Amino acid sequence: MTGRFMRSMAGAALCALLAAGAPLLAAGAGPTDADLMADASSTGDVLTYGMGPQAQRFSTLSAINTETVSKLVPAFAASLGGEKQRGQESQPLVYDGTIYVTGSYSRLFAFDARTGEQKWKYEARLPDGIMPCCDVVNRGAAIYGDKIIFATLDARLVALNRNTGKVVWNKQIADYQAGYSATAAPLIVKGMVITGNSGGEFGIVGAVEARDVNTGELIWHRPVVEGNMGTLRGKDNGITGKLNASWEGDLWKTGGGATWLGGTYDPETNLLYFGTGNPAPWNSHLRKGDNLYTASTLAIDPDTGTIKWHYQTTPHDGWDFDGVNEFIPFDATINGKPMKLGAKADRNGYFFVLDRTNGKFISANKFVMQTTWAKGYDKNGKPIVIPAGRPGAPEGAAKGTSVFSSPSFLGGKNWMPMAYSKDTGLFYIPSNDWGMDIWNEPIAYKKGAAYLGAGFTIKPIAEDHIGALRAMDPKTGKIVWEYKNKAPLWGGVLTTAGNLVFTGTPEGYLKAFDAKTGKELWKFQTGSGVVGSPVTWEQDGEQYVAVMSGWGGAVPLWGGEVAKSFKDINQGGSLWVFKLPKG
Repeated sequence: MTGRFMRSMAGAALCALLAAGAPLLAAGAGPTDADLMADASSTGDVLTYGMGPQAQRFSTLSAINTETVSKLVPAFAASLGGEKQRGQESQPLVYDGTIYVTGSYSRLFAFDARTGEQKWKYEARLPDGIMPCCDVVNRGAAIYGDKIIFATLDARLVALNRNTGKVVWNKQIADYQAGYSATAAPLIVKGMVITGNSGGEFGIVGAVEARDVNTGELIWHRPVVEGNMGTLRGKDNGITGKLNASWEGDLWKTGGGATWLGGTYDPETNLLYFGTGNPAPWNSHLRKGDNLYTASTLAIDPDTGTIKWHYQTTPHDGWDFDGVNEFIPFDATINGKPMKLGAKADRNGYFFVLDRTNGKFISANKFVMQTTWAKGYDKNGKPIVIPAGRPGAPEGAAKGTSVFSSPSFLGGKNWMPMAYSKDTGLFYIPSNDWGMDIWNEPIAYKKGAAYLGAGFTIKPIAEDHIGALRAMDPKTGKIVWEYKNKAPLWGGVLTTAGNLVFTGTPEGYLKAFDAKTGKELWKFQTGSGVVGSPVTWEQDGEQYVAVMSGWGGAVPLWGGEVAKSFKDINQGGSLWVFKLPKG
């Protein structure tokens, strides 16, 4: 592009933001709305979770490539310190010579991007009664102007001064005593902080909400379970869906659907895309119907919080498959027709491609070894469910018939974000092949108590692996290559114009692969399991790669026999930064 064309485009983007009411920032005050929207193409920083609002996790940098990556060495490592180790699932942000990372137990750190020296840290004062289902993790922060913003395990949203770590505002987003928590990285769109919530195992109601980035004041709130009322600037804004259309009685009041992974944003369609979690309770026999809008992808208008379209991946979910996985916008030509699409690798084992403008179903293809709950999807995007694959209903106080189900409830892909390469046209999916024995049990809702109504035992289904990094062609639904890993894969993926794919393993390695062939080209042992999401940027004329190291997450807590196989993995909490040696 010419410089004149790029300036014209930037000016148009700024005008659009001003028209939408986005706040103006003084020059030099920090990242602006326009900066955040351009994050996928800028190389000198990492300003958003997903390295761009669409979260493709693709970098145009290529100094580190298939020819040079073997020379990659550590630049420094920075410890999070203390005894608060556990799972470190954060993605770093990088701006103005500082790396920002969140840590377990709702902490946020600022490190010097050249030396690794800690500039400041913030530790949330968590109450004793927090109820996180799946470790005390946090997946990242958001940056805007002079603020760095993140969510906490007691369901709060905190804005800090990015230079000092001092609190600017601190807002409660839900009641932690009812089982709510928050673990996702916020998304900033048009001067609003867009967040979801966690707590689907406690009978909460999933929701997406927008707050003013400068004050933290609520702008809109959109529940994602049918029957619950939304709000816009303090006034009712219509119920979600239609009361009792897909929920019986009052079950919608404790329907689950937590939006615990956060969302993506597409500037081209002006839509937010949020995945929704499992319906509550897990025992599907207690809640007849499709249970909208759980286990779904929702397209939401960021200006009003209204739902524009939805697609449900697992109607009447009875396996805790959720639908919360990230929906990544991309463009492709299919059958000679250029299309605006989006893709999602679901917990239920299927890779979905939809028209992102209207939610129309394009395709669904299996990306795991087996799916015992469904044979596939019909032309209308409905699953062809195998009735014998659903756990049986309890009889009185006795548990129902146990069935073997694959994938397990931990998913064909859990929280860990995939990446899309504009160069190869492939998605890189961190997946797992495993199953479970699952059965239903009697259950009644009690505020703040686990609301499952199910029991389970996780089991491996292959001798040589559980984890598998798979390259998927969204046009054909075919797996182009795969890398198998003995332990489950639980970290995010980065891909670059250097024809590389980076991801970590619980065994402690950060690894790099050829993006076209899947050949392993480089690895480094970080000393603890890598379950964070790697990023890359350019600094002082050199390309850097960073990732968090620290074993934890849901696998050690919920993995049963599978978790015992990897019980000797050391915990940790460190930021590792790599670059090529000079000369």
